[in-house]
Amino acid sequence: MNRRNFLLQSTAAAAALPAAALTTMPAHAAAPVSGARPGNPIGVSTYSFWHFDEQNPVKIEDCITMAGEMGFDGVEILEAQMHRKDNAYLQSLKRQAMMAGLAIYGLSTHQTFLSPKADIRQKNIEITIASIELAYALGIPHMRVNTGRWGTSRDFDALMANRGIEPPLPGYKDEDGFPWVIECFEKCLPTAEKCGVVLGLENHWGLARTPEGVLRIHKAINSRWFGVTLDMGNFLEDPYNRLEAIAPVATHVHAKTYYGGGVWYTLDLDYDRIARMLRKHNYRGRVSLEFEGKESPKTAVPKSLAVLRKAFNAA
Repeated sequence: MNRRNFLLQSTAAAAALPAAALTTMPAHAAAPVSGARPGNPIGVSTYSFWHFDEQNPVKIEDCITMAGEMGFDGVEILEAQMHRKDNAYLQSLKRQAMMAGLAIYGLSTHQTFLSPKADIRQKNIEITIASIELAYALGIPHMRVNTGRWGTSRDFDALMANRGIEPPLPGYKDEDGFPWVIECFEKCLPTAEKCGVVLGLENHWGLARTPEGVLRIHKAINSRWFGVTLDMGNFLEDPYNRLEAIAPVATHVHAKTYYGGGVWYTLDLDYDRIARMLRKHNYRGRVSLEFEGKESPKTAVPKSLAVLRKAFNAA
């Protein structure tokens, strides 16, 4: 049979097949999926490996190594954990992360603008601007910021024992602090815009302890370079409704886990519920683990990653 006759007979045979035979395809012949990312990238804060334990310092480069080995998508750096900030060190961290297939996507910082003393506020503006420039040197696009605290608690343990509530300084009230905080952040914004670093106010303590406080500051500043870091573990009461209130303006997300019991407290969080809520508000950014339990990070952090992958990669 020559080639022309073979093709003609094959075509005729196919035309004679029942429709059902033509539509029944083996599983391996199904149309390929698009390959689109199913959910949010999951990263880990270097804080997860350290917890401010001065007796057991953990270097940033060691955190990057562990994050890569555990299978995270990226790393967020806690600035207070850095033992060096010279340019050679910063560039070595960038190279290490690149070779491990990780993005360095966030810098978590501390500042306090909640003070009646203008010189203290100015010092903290300068600290924050230096942190923005540090983020720029590391190629980091997002930086966690805080309002700061009144400082009337004996220490952080006492603040946590009081559920994050702290009385103002004598002679002042919380209302006095909002103009100070807003003005200080506004003075940091030109540097943030120049460096391409979004400042994300965390629902933390101080004036950002409530969603109303977070949203008041966010609305007043009204800048595309000023967003919100949504922390799942910092609303100790009625967390879901409060998280829902700030979700529409979230530019970054912190996920808390507490294997072994929390260092300061433990929350029983429904990660699937929070993930659905964030998807509803079209949050496509990173989810950054802040493990805050007493179990060894070597076992608890991988378990946390599995929980977050399941929740945030669900259809």
